[in-house]
Amino acid sequence: MFSALKTSAARSLPLTGRRAFCNYTPFGKISTDSAKPAKVAVLGATGGIGQPLSLLLKINPYVTDLALYDIRGAPGMQPSFRHLKLDNVKGYEAGEAGLKATLEGADIVLVPAGVPRKPGMTRDDLFNTNASIANMLIISNPINSTVPIVAEIFKSRGVYNPKRLFGVTTLDVVRASRFIGEVKGSDPANHNITVVGGHSGVTIVPLLSQQYPEIVGETRDALTHRIQFGGDEVVKAKDGAGSATLSMAFAGARMANAILRARAGETGLSEPAFVESPLFKDQGVSYFASEIEFGQEGVKTIRPLPKTNEYENNLIQTALKDLKANINKGIEFVKNNP
Repeated sequence: MFSALKTSAARSLPLTGRRAFCNYTPFGKISTDSAKPAKVAVLGATGGIGQPLSLLLKINPYVTDLALYDIRGAPGMQPSFRHLKLDNVKGYEAGEAGLKATLEGADIVLVPAGVPRKPGMTRDDLFNTNASIANMLIISNPINSTVPIVAEIFKSRGVYNPKRLFGVTTLDVVRASRFIGEVKGSDPANHNITVVGGHSGVTIVPLLSQQYPEIVGETRDALTHRIQFGGDEVVKAKDGAGSATLSMAFAGARMANAILRARAGETGLSEPAFVESPLFKDQGVSYFASEIEFGQEGVKTIRPLPKTNEYENNLIQTALKDLKANINKGIEFVKNNP
């Protein structure tokens, strides 16, 4: 379906628009010859992020089975997929049995929303099933704290695997590509910016000097601030009635695709992600977002930071202070809520 969509829709666009349509997708290059069957689960599937994310995932040829879960409404999503001739999609009723069935056999689990416990359910029900073998992509904010929360719960159950737990920070790169494209007057598909740190405010650090040393002064400051606080634009535009749901779904699908491709044996694939990292552990920051190369088992390599200038070094030091507090807040939350 994706091939047909890409071809028919793109043909109606002018050349520049056609190129952007084909290239600026969550999927990048896809070789269906190397596709490896995968079950993907979405927890929080009926929300503002969950619905578009689920659709983007199912039109990815690597995703053979899509399991949907939420506290209400997940079974009701099935007819929409059937109307699009998208099969092997199952929405599960809320509750212990539905959650277990959603997670059972999943290769990737994406969490775009919180999944509150219902009466009689335990955190084991939420986190223990399949935890050590599935790649877990956390989209729920605040990512700087929710990733440590999930890690601590996994540790307490003896199923923590740091190679398979990711906080999705790809949206910061997607935004940076768009915003730099606007500054440069060029196609955002031509820009791929390194963004490190975390996923909130000043913890988001775009390393502009690597590719755009000519962007300096007020232009650099304004661009950096916009990348850090881009989500505020969406909240303001929606008059407080929503957030960056579509772009976050796009980012989650893009990262999931990279992991699926790596799982199928493709090499050299990377995206930024918030993971347990050695980069700043000596400063008390045990999680950090940087460029991650994916392998068949999840994290293959945590790449070191590229050379940074003084301006970026100051941004990183500011980010580390907030990150340390955010991470500790998540850890303390688990300690106080056993």
